Amino acid sequence: MKIGIDVGGTNTDAVLMDDRRVLSAAKRPTTEDVIGGITAALSDILRDANQCSIERVVIGTTHFVNAFAQRRSLERIGSIRVAAPATLSLPPLCDWPQELREVVEVRSHIVHGGVHVDGQRLAPLDEAALRNAANDFRNHGISSVAITSLFSPISSADERRALDILRETLPDCDFTLSSEIGRIGLLERENATIINAMLRGMAKQVIIGFRSALAELGVSAPFFISRNDGTMINPARAMRYPVLTFSSGPTNSMRGGALFSGLRDAVIVDIGGTTTDIGVIANGYPREAGDVVKIGGVRTNFRMPDVLSLPLGGGTLVREIDGKVVIGPDSLGYRLHQDAMVFGGTKLTVTDLAVASGALELGTADAVSTLPPSLVERGMTQVYATLEEGIDSMKTSSADIPVVLVGGGAALVNRPIGGKIPIRPPHADVANAVGAALSQVCGELDQIMDFSKGRDAVLSAALERAHEQAKAMGAAPGTLKVVDMEEVPVAYLPGHAVRVRIRVVGDA
Repeated sequence: MKIGIDVGGTNTDAVLMDDRRVLSAAKRPTTEDVIGGITAALSDILRDANQCSIERVVIGTTHFVNAFAQRRSLERIGSIRVAAPATLSLPPLCDWPQELREVVEVRSHIVHGGVHVDGQRLAPLDEAALRNAANDFRNHGISSVAITSLFSPISSADERRALDILRETLPDCDFTLSSEIGRIGLLERENATIINAMLRGMAKQVIIGFRSALAELGVSAPFFISRNDGTMINPARAMRYPVLTFSSGPTNSMRGGALFSGLRDAVIVDIGGTTTDIGVIANGYPREAGDVVKIGGVRTNFRMPDVLSLPLGGGTLVREIDGKVVIGPDSLGYRLHQDAMVFGGTKLTVTDLAVASGALELGTADAVSTLPPSLVERGMTQVYATLEEGIDSMKTSSADIPVVLVGGGAALVNRPIGGKIPIRPPHADVANAVGAALSQVCGELDQIMDFSKGRDAVLSAALERAHEQAKAMGAAPGTLKVVDMEEVPVAYLPGHAVRVRIRVVGDA
């Protein structure tokens, strides 16, 4: 048996599964400290379970991406860019929103070094400047450092040498290398590295909290954190790379929705308490976004699922301003169960509109019986219009594709969307936790390779490396399969340079 947990902005869901069968499920309000909601949901599903038969626990969380988007719990960091004399006109954070630059604390140094796109050296690495930067970081109490070098996905040697030099002065510091996070594209890769460095301190605290919550309930099975491509990573890796968990919630929902709908290709609409996340399943896995993805207004280029997040959920606030119904973008979040009208509060939410319209039976219907019918109708019409526009924007063609509704807020929808009745599969309300429980182990490779030695031999070696990485992460050899393989010729490099991307998954 395995346990899947998903910590959302409003609710924490948990499921106990035997293979692909849900034995028990629970949904509890997310608590401010996160741990309380996990403990409550776990307690519900463990009442009749034999804990000795639990093989693993997989936790998915939006905690890290929410922390960055809401500008909270961000660590003071140091940033090293190995790219002078080039790039001096574009300092770190130059493309960040002004209001975000005002609240983060980043001490940055740009030093000589790095390589050109063809791997030839730009300038010798300035080791003296690195030692001066290390002393500056030590004097300012910096405990997390982001290191970015020009074209480090082609050659990461300068980043690794910079790491060795900085460690001499900062032995207890956390370090994030851009070559381990992002792709070619200096500013976007540097941004992702800086975000990761800012979140590492909080990631340690949260994951230690997860471990404590499991221990308190007597769960001794190994636990993992779900990442944003339908796979999972161990706690140590999640502490080191918290950005890998960004958008893991929608990814889990897509995987769970695909499983119980029986579809390999579909649009998955995950309606939660705070947001609606719309994604596309292709061949059973979330469609990947393009090279550049914005996180909290910041451009990044690490692997992310293609997800459209809308400020629409069960807890989204509804107002009437100058005769117009305004929905969101703010939400009650985990306070929905205290402050919404149907739960005895005074705040009008989308959940209240759904109850008043007869789409949903929840709480005390009498509390919304006096809402003007025109307000309810206009509000629900706007909800459906928002969903239809979001679904249309995620399609890549005019061809019909099934729409699957999941999430706790899926019950808000009781009429066709875009002229078609959406599919609501079994256990739709906890699809995110199901997706977490079903997470697999991944091995991946994304590298510029030289095909002059023969394409087949190079690809065979690359596949072997991806397989070995998956096995090293705990995948059973007999379950491994290739789910993504791409070859892109790189015209601006000499010889037969090709960017090879391979992803292999298997069961733990």
